Amino acid sequence: MQSLFHLAIHVTNLDEARRFYGGVLGCEEGRSTDTWVDFDFFGHQLSLHLGTPFPTTRTGKVGDHMVMMPHMGAVLRLDDWKALAARLEDAGITFDIPPVIRFEGEPGEQRTMFFFDPSGNPIEIKGFADFDGLFAK
Repeated sequence: MQSLFHLAIHVTNLDEARRFYGGVLGCEEGRSTDTWVDFDFFGHQLSLHLGTPFPTTRTGKVGDHMVMMPHMGAVLRLDDWKALAARLEDAGITFDIPPVIRFEGEPGEQRTMFFFDPSGNPIEIKGFADFDGLFAK
């Protein structure tokens, strides 16, 4: 069964969220009101509502990194991931974990990068040369 994913999270400022998700990440804006806005987050529906974001902690051990939990993200084809990494670097985004190869030479080899939106929500973007490796053991 294939479907699209929907996630609704809190942000502290819709104008900042629009500049970040629309301007920096390049996500297309959808419907909105004065308290929320939808974005096409790499093919999935992300709804950003005014409020207090989830508390996060650095409790996720993945490879050599302790990552922020909870976090959200997307999985991109490697060329798209590289283009996004360059766009984020050009925009001066501070990375929590800079673009890196994880599990090199192993099943599930991937590129990853972690950063935060303006409200402090952690985001991970993964890049795969071959999507067949996404669930590799």
